[in-house]
Amino acid sequence: MNEYDSGKIADVLRASEGMEQTDNPEEADVILFNTCSIREKAEEKVFSDLGRVRPLKLGNSKLLIGVGGCVASQEGALILQRAPYVDLVFGPQTLHRLPQLLQACRDSGRQQVDISFPEIEKFDHLPAPSLNHAEGHQTTSGMTYVSIMEGCSKYCTYCVVPFTRGEEVSRPFADVMRDVQVLAAQGIKEVTLLGQNVNAYRGIYDGGDTVDFAFLLQAVAALEGIERLRYTTSHPMEMTQNLIDVYASTPKLVSHLHLPVQSGSDRILAAMKRRHTVLEYKSIIRRVRAARPDICITSDFIVGFPGETEQDFEATMKLIDEVGFDNSFSYLYSPRPGTPAAELRDDTPHEVKAARLKRLQDRIMEQEEGVAQSMLGSVQRVLVEGLSRKDAQELAGRTDNNRVVNFSGTPDMIGRFAEVKITQVVRHTLRGELVSEPS
Repeated sequence: MNEYDSGKIADVLRASEGMEQTDNPEEADVILFNTCSIREKAEEKVFSDLGRVRPLKLGNSKLLIGVGGCVASQEGALILQRAPYVDLVFGPQTLHRLPQLLQACRDSGRQQVDISFPEIEKFDHLPAPSLNHAEGHQTTSGMTYVSIMEGCSKYCTYCVVPFTRGEEVSRPFADVMRDVQVLAAQGIKEVTLLGQNVNAYRGIYDGGDTVDFAFLLQAVAALEGIERLRYTTSHPMEMTQNLIDVYASTPKLVSHLHLPVQSGSDRILAAMKRRHTVLEYKSIIRRVRAARPDICITSDFIVGFPGETEQDFEATMKLIDEVGFDNSFSYLYSPRPGTPAAELRDDTPHEVKAARLKRLQDRIMEQEEGVAQSMLGSVQRVLVEGLSRKDAQELAGRTDNNRVVNFSGTPDMIGRFAEVKITQVVRHTLRGELVSEPS
């Protein structure tokens, strides 16, 4: 989501101010930090980065420095007190107001703060999606992100998102469809639908009716030019049977589901206020696999939540063995300011938590390796996204189940689908050989 927002920030400033991005801070007229507060010490990292550009401000009084994103939303005007050389602070929902905020800084010489939650207004004022704009991956890779909703209304006890991005607000169905159609007409073949809780989407349809996420997925998949469809991030509470059925009826929806569970202990899930049990989570996975037998499941885990016992952790390990995950984002619990969990007593030593995390990650890495080995010798349909990070003479693409494959090819293949035979398993990636040239 932050990558998407950063692209939109660049779009807004390009369209309204005629600005262009530069990799050299000394050339910049405006320096903006787009921040995330999902992990601890995010605020300290922001102030550390701000300290690096402070000398530029001292040497150029016309330079404007701004802080946006979730740390900005969380800290607000406190950022200006601690870093008085910062000119503006804006939240995730007010990035579209940047031109006005910058002009106010120039005209008045005073600092500006806008961390309000104007709901859908942000999307009404952003420039139309275009491949000429700096929107993350979409420039040449054939894929892009489309945000369909903002915020989360689940209020898990450990999570700061509802306080920094607000409650769930869905974009109208027609607006999402228009954005995807524009991108498809410009050559985009794969779309990832974005939201903090994306499967909670409830969009206004023609006549005022509301459509769910399953309806939106099928509608996007039916658009001419769209050949592959992904989404992130989802919540088990919103994994409806309608949505599960889409996996059986819609081949364009990829065989990869990222469904955060956080813990395998019902006691910890209740303390997290996740509103689902382990049995309910396993039931969802069973039904999804019945609809799409070859699907790969990835998840999120928090290790060391306050009060987590050895028994609770063993329940998480049992869930991992029972489900079989292809990958995960797993972290030690970090208290976020203002969240209920931050007030809970936590007596577990750090070294115990760290040992648990390593054990969990090692087990999931074994499962990831098993999935990779099962793909050896298979021919995969790969969207060629660009040059390989490790070898600029090779190409990198992504399989339907979200595996990166490196293989020999020519740059003109970028942005197109290719058939690639998997020949080797490398740590976290695959190697392959081109079977047929992209059409």
